[in-house]
Amino acid sequence: MEVVSPHDIPVTFEDIGGLDDIIEELRESIIYPLTMPHLYASHSSLLTAPSGVLLYGPPGCGKTMLAKALARESGACFINLHISTLTEKWYGDSNKLVAAVFSLARKLQPSIVFIDEIDAVLGQRRSGEHEASGMVKAEFMTHWDGLASSTASGGSQRICILGATNRIQDIDEAILRRMPKKFPISLPNAGQRRQIFKLTLRDTKLDRSKLHDGSSAFSLDTLVRLSAGMSGSDIKEACRDAAMVPVREHIKAAKASGQSMRGIRSEDVRGLQTDDFFGRKQLRKIEPEDDEPRTPESGKTEEVEEFEDADGEVAAQA
Repeated sequence: MEVVSPHDIPVTFEDIGGLDDIIEELRESIIYPLTMPHLYASHSSLLTAPSGVLLYGPPGCGKTMLAKALARESGACFINLHISTLTEKWYGDSNKLVAAVFSLARKLQPSIVFIDEIDAVLGQRRSGEHEASGMVKAEFMTHWDGLASSTASGGSQRICILGATNRIQDIDEAILRRMPKKFPISLPNAGQRRQIFKLTLRDTKLDRSKLHDGSSAFSLDTLVRLSAGMSGSDIKEACRDAAMVPVREHIKAAKASGQSMRGIRSEDVRGLQTDDFFGRKQLRKIEPEDDEPRTPESGKTEEVEEFEDADGEVAAQA
């Protein structure tokens, strides 16, 4: 378990591209009620921060970055809860650790308890499950939304459980009930990919010159079109590989001319071009081949859409 100060988190909402609508909803429904409860409570007792928020979607789409930015922007104490924190070999010790987590969160409130891959900790309860695992889940739900979920003064605790997963169908129904705010983070569309490229390459030297055919050496439109189906993490890694190409070329040219490595200047490295993205790894739509087996553990967008079809109120709740 890590207790992180908001000022130590380097990620803000400005560092996240393509999720403006979700960011605005997070501000209105979580940050403001959590940090300014008097403003909302004076208007209606219903306007309180939700007890739980779930971010779900395919891997690499910015769920963890949203959690970091949410902690930074809210100014609340951020508790990063690891799975290993709740695991003990002695019978009953895991329950005590869960109680200790909530006790600490109450003393530091307003606080956000973040659980990454929450499906691994609070998955569905099954008949063949180990007794100790079921007791941990029951203890967690009791402190989360039970008799102990109010302060001594009678007010509601300002603790928000923030979870992230790409397998929402594996989370226990009682846990989902305690997370009224659910935000689907799907693969970025063309407009969102454009914002991600701009944010990722904002500090990168770009080649603005014209080629012999009159086209630009760097074309953002081409990259946006060819990156369809890629997640934000995929785009970032593609930009990282492409940014290395001009540096690699300059180093090879310097070695070939007998120039000392210490004499290489960063100003002499050319800017990034569109062709650099096709050096080692081409931008392509990432889809499995027809002859490859499709596994149910992938957590792809199709599974998210199936969940939304089964629970039509998810979008409305978000």
